Amino acid sequence: MGLLAHAASVDRSLRPAVSVLRQAGAQVSTLFGPEHGFAGAAQDMVGVGTHSTAEVPVYSLYGDDAEDLSPKPEWLRGLDAIVIDLQDVGSRYYTYVWTAALTMKVAAAVGTDVVILDRPNPLGGARVEGAPQRQGHLSFVGLYPVAVRHGLTIAELMCWVCDHEHIDRGALHLVSMDGWTRSMEWNDTGLPWVMPSPNMPTLETASVYPGGCLVEGTRLSEGRGTTRPFELWGAPGLDVGPLLELDLHGVTLRPVEFTPTFQKHAGRGCAGVQVHVTDAWVFRPYETYLRMLAAVVPSLPAEERWRTEVYEFVSDRPAIDLLTGGPEFRTAVDEGASLDDVLAEEARGAAKFDDERRVAWLYEK
Repeated sequence: MGLLAHAASVDRSLRPAVSVLRQAGAQVSTLFGPEHGFAGAAQDMVGVGTHSTAEVPVYSLYGDDAEDLSPKPEWLRGLDAIVIDLQDVGSRYYTYVWTAALTMKVAAAVGTDVVILDRPNPLGGARVEGAPQRQGHLSFVGLYPVAVRHGLTIAELMCWVCDHEHIDRGALHLVSMDGWTRSMEWNDTGLPWVMPSPNMPTLETASVYPGGCLVEGTRLSEGRGTTRPFELWGAPGLDVGPLLELDLHGVTLRPVEFTPTFQKHAGRGCAGVQVHVTDAWVFRPYETYLRMLAAVVPSLPAEERWRTEVYEFVSDRPAIDLLTGGPEFRTAVDEGASLDDVLAEEARGAAKFDDERRVAWLYEK
């Protein structure tokens, strides 16, 4: 069999999935790695090459072009099955679920069985935030139209993709979790946290990520190159005063200074805030970061607001539009308009998706 996995693909005692499968008698003959690589060492949007270990080939499903995101059919032919064991973080921007979806599509086309080892959604399965993407705004940070905080496990999301693509769910062999319920968050599981990517070091990072990743769509630093990515964010000379005046819920903002060691503003002192979650149940990361960005981005010169470089293989629209699912937020900020209409539409879209996603539930409570 083949195994699509990464650094967080471990059991409760931290044994790698490949070792667990081999000990169980499986002949793992091929390995596949998503973004960041099978070892989880590469930074974001860095192409990873295909290589071989002393025992088996390791095929990369994240290279330099969009065509590198799907496995080549010949890689799957001859396998009895491909096992997918990836730890997601519950936000549509996180690309592992889309690597799983593309792999599942190719496997279905060539007749290779797919086994999905389900894992907890660190944000739980009860709450949904952010509308699905609008027409023309699908990308590798949202390959299918789902809510930003989708509240699904990876196996549930693959069931949803099967329905969307008219793939028979019978092609999937799902290994469901025992004891997981929709209201559980990571600390309720008793499982160790292993960072699934280089800039997802802690559970706190995952808890802010549905909002924190939005900063990637700006020229502000999202804290990459620090020890608290997505919790820390800012820019050289940023006036954080407007942020401290916001009425936010479940969170406290602490003014900070930091110097990223790489990526945006590397080596330059930045003024910003650290986002401290004080009540995870009432904290709404997506809305919170939308409000924070709207409070400071208008004070920046137009050319210093939005990221315009190629973002996840897309070059014809701003990254912030791909992340928010459309141009509405960016347009409102640039025009100095109220966010009320944008947030109301986001809430309506999230509520609609909340109803639609239930057909994919594997865990009812």
